[in-house]
Amino acid sequence: MRIILFSRSGRDHSAEELRHLFDTLQAFGFDFLLNEEFARTVRATIGLEFPPERIYRERLAPQPEGSVMVCYGGDGTLLEGAHRLGGAPVPVLGINAGHLGFLTGAPNEGLGQIFARLAAGGFPVQPRSMLEVRGDFAAAPDNTLALNEFTIQRHGADMLSVETLVDGQPVATYHGDGVIVSTPTGSTAYSLSAGGPVVAPSCACLVISPLAPHNLTMRPVVIPDTSVITLRVHERRSDPFVTLDNRIYPVGPEAAFTVRRAEQKIFLATPHNISFYDTLRNKMMWGIDLREVKGER
Repeated sequence: MRIILFSRSGRDHSAEELRHLFDTLQAFGFDFLLNEEFARTVRATIGLEFPPERIYRERLAPQPEGSVMVCYGGDGTLLEGAHRLGGAPVPVLGINAGHLGFLTGAPNEGLGQIFARLAAGGFPVQPRSMLEVRGDFAAAPDNTLALNEFTIQRHGADMLSVETLVDGQPVATYHGDGVIVSTPTGSTAYSLSAGGPVVAPSCACLVISPLAPHNLTMRPVVIPDTSVITLRVHERRSDPFVTLDNRIYPVGPEAAFTVRRAEQKIFLATPHNISFYDTLRNKMMWGIDLREVKGER
């Protein structure tokens, strides 16, 4: 089995954490790769050097069957790691090196148990839908897929107007800060902050959420994931931009985009039988009496 390690530059990994990670990999005898940025961090922190054949850069070459990507960080790290896969059907396991996230469910403290399970045959995986986006990018993205969301947003002080159609039928023209189109996985990310619903990952749907709409009657809309969404930008000197997950691209005036469910999926490894609902309760503290937390009666 090959382990494909990924961690973003700028992560504050301690020397103890990194030694534990690579000592555990060595103990199980895994073949592994790691991204160039992570290799630099490891070299600077604990002085460990890697031969060139163990280091990959922006895009991974096709990997042997049975490979697993291990993203060491938070949810943003997993999103970027999935981007490096470019839609390849490689299971992705997120090891949490910060706060508990919705995607990185495996705790950092259990590395030995995690790698032992990988060596014994791996974890159950959940297929997660992605978005495919086509349209008028000012600079062509190297990957048009997104796991969480696609957004159109204003940059300046002026309001942005986004005409929105579903399967060719007009839904609304959103006047405000922009629009989010999210997958069920992305419903607990930016879409949730914008007032969108929490959607279980297995639901076959997409969510359209307006960002700070000028008309207060505008609300998020849930649609079948077989739909094709058309978004047309009408800017008012607002210098708009779009995002694919955490990647940002400028767009020109009167840009148009189509968003649909991608044929490719992400296969998310699920350790320790931590369900979506377990994470939801823990992350949002549902059911906790805050009076007890504060010591009140």
